[in-house]
Amino acid sequence: MRFIENNKINTKAKIIFILLFLGAFLMNSSAMFGQRKYVIVIDAGHGGKDPGNLGNGYREKNIVLKVALSTGKKLSENKDIEVIYTRKSDVFIDLWKRGDIANHAKADLFVSIHCDSHTSNAYGAGTFVLGLRGNKKNLEIAKRENASILLEENYEEKYEGFDPNSVESVIGLSLLQEENLDKSLAMASLMQNNFTLKLKRHDRKVKQDNFQVLRETIMPSVLVELGFLTNKNEGKYLNSSKGQEQMGNAISDAILKYVHNLKLNTVVNTEQETETTNFIEYKVQIASGRKKIATKSYNFKKLKGVQRVKISKYYKYYYGTTSNYQSAVKSLKKAKSKGYTSAFIVAFNNGEKISVKDAAKMQ
Repeated sequence: MRFIENNKINTKAKIIFILLFLGAFLMNSSAMFGQRKYVIVIDAGHGGKDPGNLGNGYREKNIVLKVALSTGKKLSENKDIEVIYTRKSDVFIDLWKRGDIANHAKADLFVSIHCDSHTSNAYGAGTFVLGLRGNKKNLEIAKRENASILLEENYEEKYEGFDPNSVESVIGLSLLQEENLDKSLAMASLMQNNFTLKLKRHDRKVKQDNFQVLRETIMPSVLVELGFLTNKNEGKYLNSSKGQEQMGNAISDAILKYVHNLKLNTVVNTEQETETTNFIEYKVQIASGRKKIATKSYNFKKLKGVQRVKISKYYKYYYGTTSNYQSAVKSLKKAKSKGYTSAFIVAFNNGEKISVKDAAKMQ
């Protein structure tokens, strides 16, 4: 009897050991191949008591929900993506709550889907990112979200040297906004290209505006206007299963490309790479354009040591290369005092561009 019991104990021990081994292997495999979940929040506009626009008798809230669900379904097929919906049924969600959902999920991207209307026979698809007027409130929300760090246990250890109330932190958040705007514009451009080049929709361009739902988020965010329900032909197309599936595919394909680009710029923390020394550099980007300009100080308001880097068809101009973030902040202040008010800090690891936030973590 005791022998049988011992066998049972040994068998259980072996099973536990195998499970622990498999768990450790899977965890290491995930780290080895750099797999992580990219959180995408899909927001279907309006809902419940808010029908949205009712052009030609169609209901915006129903159309955008179907497109949102179609978009999310395709994204969910990718193991590296986690999809979160602000709503999955015909319910009313406050605008502030939609952004709050994305902020608490620490989303990598927020996409809000809508349909347009107009008194004329306007038509076409367009995308929007947050305009400059919305930056002030957006920054206040970011500061408020950051301040919640103080409520966490052992925050002094987890966020060593970080003070959410300091001037440097506010500057850091402002820089993060600059980076978010760049990423939002990149995302919007990918979507707009799909709408116009693949689906042949009329191009209403990528624009900046002060949408409330975008002001509530603290990550790259895009608002999509699928088209005009007030236009008879476009309304019919958007209300059809074919139109909704095509628009959903165009959005999801753009998001997949965006995530792919994020992966290319992500530093993977593998065992092999942790043995490699990270060489972090900060630079202040003061200008960007198609024109090639000699990096002489007289061309850059007497700023010395300006670097020029060609990326695709554009030239980017950097000032104040340093391995110290505080020195970069000083260079940024100097660049802005010279009139480069839109200048911002960028970070590189061994020559590869990464986010300032990731650079800070690595240091």
